[in-house]
Amino acid sequence: MVRLSRLTRQALLCFLAVGCVMASAPSRADGTGWESVKKAGVLRCGAAVAPPYVMRDPKTGEYSGFFSELCRNFGQNVLKVKVEFVDTTWDNIVAGLQSDKWDLSMALNQTPEREKAVSFSAPATDYNVSFVYNKNNPKIPKSAHSVAEIDKPGVTIAVMSGTAQDKAISAVIKQAQIMRLPGNDETRLALMSKRADLLADANITNMLLTEAHPEWAVAIQPNPPLAQQEVAFGLRKETPASDVAVLNNYVNEQVKSGAVNRLIKTSVQAMLVTNK
Repeated sequence: MVRLSRLTRQALLCFLAVGCVMASAPSRADGTGWESVKKAGVLRCGAAVAPPYVMRDPKTGEYSGFFSELCRNFGQNVLKVKVEFVDTTWDNIVAGLQSDKWDLSMALNQTPEREKAVSFSAPATDYNVSFVYNKNNPKIPKSAHSVAEIDKPGVTIAVMSGTAQDKAISAVIKQAQIMRLPGNDETRLALMSKRADLLADANITNMLLTEAHPEWAVAIQPNPPLAQQEVAFGLRKETPASDVAVLNNYVNEQVKSGAVNRLIKTSVQAMLVTNK
């Protein structure tokens, strides 16, 4: 039997370990950015529900909403690949992108905190936080137009956990109670069942609620605007600048041509029909 020196054995073990890692590595490690996506033949879009940005039919699992359409069109028409939507939550939307569970995070608010972790495309639209309440709720002043007027003991504000609006109200609400819930359906139900006095959400999302229920739903648009931000696609930090430029060109073209506004209107109309 041939005896191997200690140094030789260590080298052999290192070689075998590296070989195992390379064999188990995902195929996307073979390339970077859109090169990797094209090799895989599929663009993975991280999807956390937030109507009308990202919507999911509970019966079919099909995705709609204007950011879903933007991601679908980018994959099919620009990269020429299939598009796959990966279910996630707003608590995991950044972490999943960092760990390569998907290639783009949809409808991500560009905040300083997130900019440390991921990169952003050109913005597709802007965003701020509004509040919806039942006009018959005596706790809420009918002429309220500021956070201070609703930040009172005994007032409960429902919000989707981990979202930009969660972070925004957490920074300014000092006395009211914040009820953090996992999704849009849960926050709306909390308001409609009167477990919550207010619902904090994106201005465009809350517009859907007030238009669907004009008989009771009233919106408060804080003055000055709360958490005015841009909404874009999130990408991993290591995405090459040339690949970011490809996505930026696509987004800017969609905004400039009016396609984004048309998609927003279509998504809003679809939501209103669904909520009737």
